[in-house]
Amino acid sequence: MGPANIFELAQRAMSAQTVRMNAAASNMANAGSASATEEGAYRPLRPVFAEELGAVESLRGVSVQAVRRAEVAPTRMHQPGHPLADENGDVWISPVDETEEMVEMLEASRQYRNMVEALSTAKQLMLETMRMK
Repeated sequence: MGPANIFELAQRAMSAQTVRMNAAASNMANAGSASATEEGAYRPLRPVFAEELGAVESLRGVSVQAVRRAEVAPTRMHQPGHPLADENGDVWISPVDETEEMVEMLEASRQYRNMVEALSTAKQLMLETMRMK
């Protein structure tokens, strides 16, 4: 595995973690949002990742295949005074679990930081190798 492959692999992993973190941030921003209809209620975003094989069989990377809406039903709440309430006085609240999203953001952030540290180590090793010559 050459230097270009290491940096390309890290770039793909960091991009995937960025998509993961952005999806969680979007979910957090829409937590508790209300809608007049069940269909219009916000549903959490979930990135779908795919494994990629490199030129070398042991070199595997990751890519974002899609970002999809989770198949979770919104919560129906009776709030007759809400401006979006329907004729029954109900609104539909997004089914975002804020704790789950926070854990997702922390995990994505840690994985991103791990890749930054791996890149830093690879860079240091390359510099040390160049100094030896």
